[in-house]
Amino acid sequence: MAYTILFGVFTLLMLIGTPIAFCLGIASFATVLYLGLPPIVVFQQMNSGMNVFAMMAIPFFIFAGDLMVRGGIAHRLIRFAAGLVGHLRGGLGQVNIVASTLFGGISGSAVADASAVGGLMIPQMAKRGYDKDYAVNVTVNAAIIALMIPPSHNMILYSIAAGGNVSVADLFTAGIIPGLLLAAALMVTAYIVARRKGYPSEPFPGFSKLMYYLLASFPGILLIGIIFGGVRSGIFTATESSCIAVLYAFLVAMLVYRELNWDGFVEAVMGAVRTTAMVLLVIGTAASFGWLMAFLQVQTLMIAAISAISDNPIIVLLVINVILLLLGTFMDMAPMVIISTPVLLPVVKAFGIDPVHFGVVMILNAGIGLNTPPVGTVLFVGCAVGGITIREAMRTIWPFFGASIAVLLAVTYIPSLSLWLPSLFR
Repeated sequence: MAYTILFGVFTLLMLIGTPIAFCLGIASFATVLYLGLPPIVVFQQMNSGMNVFAMMAIPFFIFAGDLMVRGGIAHRLIRFAAGLVGHLRGGLGQVNIVASTLFGGISGSAVADASAVGGLMIPQMAKRGYDKDYAVNVTVNAAIIALMIPPSHNMILYSIAAGGNVSVADLFTAGIIPGLLLAAALMVTAYIVARRKGYPSEPFPGFSKLMYYLLASFPGILLIGIIFGGVRSGIFTATESSCIAVLYAFLVAMLVYRELNWDGFVEAVMGAVRTTAMVLLVIGTAASFGWLMAFLQVQTLMIAAISAISDNPIIVLLVINVILLLLGTFMDMAPMVIISTPVLLPVVKAFGIDPVHFGVVMILNAGIGLNTPPVGTVLFVGCAVGGITIREAMRTIWPFFGASIAVLLAVTYIPSLSLWLPSLFR
């Protein structure tokens, strides 16, 4: 009965549109009352879930990315990407993907990527004769690259949800090759679709101008190296690197690009505060929910259920991928990672799957979920920027969706794509 109350209340509240944090909290409270435990247990677990030092990295990385957006880095990265790949067929689509990859290494957020790069690129692509649905689909699928490469906030969330036992530095490193592989797959797909539709290419600006564009965007790109190099070398932790990123982003925006004003600074601060508040509330209530799942031995039941299907790691990973893709259709990324990790991580460990490798698989699954209705946050942002409906975007998204699934399968079944690079630093 306890299982029915825990998952039934959660599902019912989610179906009627209750915010996910309240779904988790109310379901936990109802289950605790049924079990006869003191209700204060829920609040104790909420406090312990939120009281994690590594969590401080998330608002600071969000803040740093927002400062760089408002400080003028986005259009400089796009200009550099245009010079680099704009001469290919469907040039602006290629520019969109490369710019999203570069900007993702600064923001760490798919939503920020879609709104910043999409806000600049989608109108340009529409003016040059590209269909709006193509422009939106390129933007929203390229935006999830930001989730795979440093400084991905969701990699930090996964590490915290895993009990802090998975290295953030290893996760940052593990996501680089899969992220670049996803970018390459999307570029090939964009090229094929562009050829079929007869989209134009852009003139090559020349090597001298390309070098100028690189130098202009270099202060922003350097932030990627500071974050990754500092964390990977052990000079500072992920939390410390987020603070350094904020300071560096502020100095670049104020002293180098000189495009950040007081209103923009205040908006960046408020945006970071709002996002942090939402994430922390979800994390706190998810901690209570996760504690109850452990108390009721849900993980043990899950291991037994999957073992009954197969003890082959290939089949196990396929089943887990299907579960995560289904969850991604109706659950936003942060709660999905926070809820699923404590349940599924013991399962994959029982079958000998590396937690770092699984972290990359989970983040990529959750990223694909951001582009699948009914809760496709990034898809909603892209459609809003492009001024088209979800239905219009979904009609032509399938080549890009297929490319993302192909990369997911490659990353799932070729662990070295995730684990080779971290192994070089051990």
